[in-house]
Amino acid sequence: MDLFLEKDDDPQTLAFVSARNARSDKALATPEMEADAEALRSMMERQDRLIVPTRRGDWLFDFNRSRDNPLGVLRRLPAKDAPRADAAWDTVFDVDAFCTRDGKRWIFGGCVTCPFEPTRVLLRLSDGGSDLTRFLEFDLETKRLVDGGFDTPAVRAQASWLSADEIAYFGSIDAFSATQSGWPRVGRRLRRGEEPAEAEILFEAAPSDVTGYGFIIDPELGGHTGPDTRQIRVFMANHEIGKLSLHVEDADGVARRLPLPREIGFDINHSHILWLAKSDEQVASGSLVLQALTPFDSEPLAPKRRVLVEPSPGRAVHHFTLLRHWAIYTVDDRLSPELYALDLTQEDAVPQRIELPAGIEALYFTPLHADLHLGDDTLHVIGSGFLVPPTRYALALSDQDRNPAKEPLALVPQETSPAFFDAEGMSSELLEATSKDGTKVPYHLVLPKAWTKGQLPVLIYGYGGFAASLAPHYSGTTGRFLEQGGAYVQAYIRGGSELGPEWHTPVKRHGRHKAYEDFVAIARDLVKRGYTNPSRIACTGGSNGGLLTGVMLTRYPDDFGAVWCRVPVLDMTRFHLFPAGRAWMDEYGNPDDEEDRAYLLGYSPLHQVKPASDQAYPPVYIESSSNDDRVHPSHARRFAMRLEEAGHLPLFHEYGSGGHGGAGNSAEMARRTAMGYSFLRQTIMKA
Repeated sequence: MDLFLEKDDDPQTLAFVSARNARSDKALATPEMEADAEALRSMMERQDRLIVPTRRGDWLFDFNRSRDNPLGVLRRLPAKDAPRADAAWDTVFDVDAFCTRDGKRWIFGGCVTCPFEPTRVLLRLSDGGSDLTRFLEFDLETKRLVDGGFDTPAVRAQASWLSADEIAYFGSIDAFSATQSGWPRVGRRLRRGEEPAEAEILFEAAPSDVTGYGFIIDPELGGHTGPDTRQIRVFMANHEIGKLSLHVEDADGVARRLPLPREIGFDINHSHILWLAKSDEQVASGSLVLQALTPFDSEPLAPKRRVLVEPSPGRAVHHFTLLRHWAIYTVDDRLSPELYALDLTQEDAVPQRIELPAGIEALYFTPLHADLHLGDDTLHVIGSGFLVPPTRYALALSDQDRNPAKEPLALVPQETSPAFFDAEGMSSELLEATSKDGTKVPYHLVLPKAWTKGQLPVLIYGYGGFAASLAPHYSGTTGRFLEQGGAYVQAYIRGGSELGPEWHTPVKRHGRHKAYEDFVAIARDLVKRGYTNPSRIACTGGSNGGLLTGVMLTRYPDDFGAVWCRVPVLDMTRFHLFPAGRAWMDEYGNPDDEEDRAYLLGYSPLHQVKPASDQAYPPVYIESSSNDDRVHPSHARRFAMRLEEAGHLPLFHEYGSGGHGGAGNSAEMARRTAMGYSFLRQTIMKA
């Protein structure tokens, strides 16, 4: 049996990993790989990159990696100055230096800003890139850790500020405080110097839930006046991934569940809640709905609903947020973005569509200010495309109050990123493949400058699960592959939500095969159109996308010339035995249920491996991380062993850190990608 590979410290496991790491290093760590790693690292450490700053008080903040600081520094600039790369940035927190002093590898994950004292934050530090999070109180003005400040244990955790001296702390510090999935369920009012286990309990999600979370909305902090400006405490119980209950405390301090559907995405401010329906429970799935919050001595949610976006084929809402006085959202029409803004201060205001510059394939937005309670409604909007470097635009919504002519809202360009690769002569196309059941499946094909018909090396990336939505993005890493003559494909297969919530639901549980049929249909469509042939096609994906690539290897081996499988889920009969995996059963099914188990075994890559004498597989490279606490590395280890036992020769590499997302310093992250590119160079790009 190979179950010893589930034990990270077993001598057999350590020997297995060491031997295979040595083999993959010998095969892939070539001079060309080293050149790729250096080029990719230099891209990550470029000091002329586009900066999207965050404002706290009188300062703008940015996180920056460099050759001297590969783990990065948090730095600041006076808010009156333009946030340019050549500005006089001042280092506030040096992650590399902190790790040296602390004697431990921490990965910076951002800050939780205190709205009561904006110079105070909780630094969010990940243990080596894992899901274990430590919160550490820091003073941005003095650039020092706060003496006697908050310092929580490294566990799965979330935190938000309740007051200048208290935080709402959700931490899986013990069995009572954790859900069956290992995420936090108990929220506590934690004061400085207090042990989390001794803190007052504010909210409890159920042990069977995935997680719980909480935060406050304080109208007075945001400058709002009126008859009901008391602090609002909001708590969320996430029952399954994508299913939640939202609770708001009433005047008596009782957390009351808002009468909303369970399958929603949401944002909330002092006056409204904006939610996206992901089922037909109360409104049509795909609807974006606005509702007002009411005084809390009555029902906290007004019954009147305003549907801002009606669902229609090919149209989907992906990004939305509530600022202090505005609702902002995007609508993608067959993957082409549109941007809208709605003035919340006028009851019957009409959503304003904001004109986008030409060439933008994707956009996202983020508030200038670090907290809803601080500053104004200025928004950063970042637009880009596969071949178009991102530009940062300002959308100054607060200026509308000083705009008597009420001129149309407009994006004001601020700065454009330098190009990370030469895109002249390259092109991006949106195409469609036809899946086995007749469904039209979109995909983007990004072509290099020169290629030979029928011989184009193609890397197809996909995910296809948990309603995760992919979008075009500018990437120097992808550009490196394009410059070397490869083509990149992004597959919008079912399981994601690129075309709305209904793009996800058909492939849950016993519909999973549809996602795999979508993906292979894209590979075959590229061949049918004359771009390439199967020996020149590689697929890649991580996590659920790693499962996707494992299925491609074992179910459709003749359609691919190489498979790059990253941090994968591969044993569909045991994924739920690791705590994090219990949260995935709504997506995949329950391996302990007889009917579900039979279906899961039908595609589980670990159980579908055939002997090499019966079926040849394309070359496969499997990578994972020793400290991945979301998808246990035993999935990758056991799959590699099963392939070897069947007579195949996989390449396998387990990195010593990085967690599920492959986090690390710039050199480590660059090398990890370069190893994958080396694998592609020796397979689909080989002359």
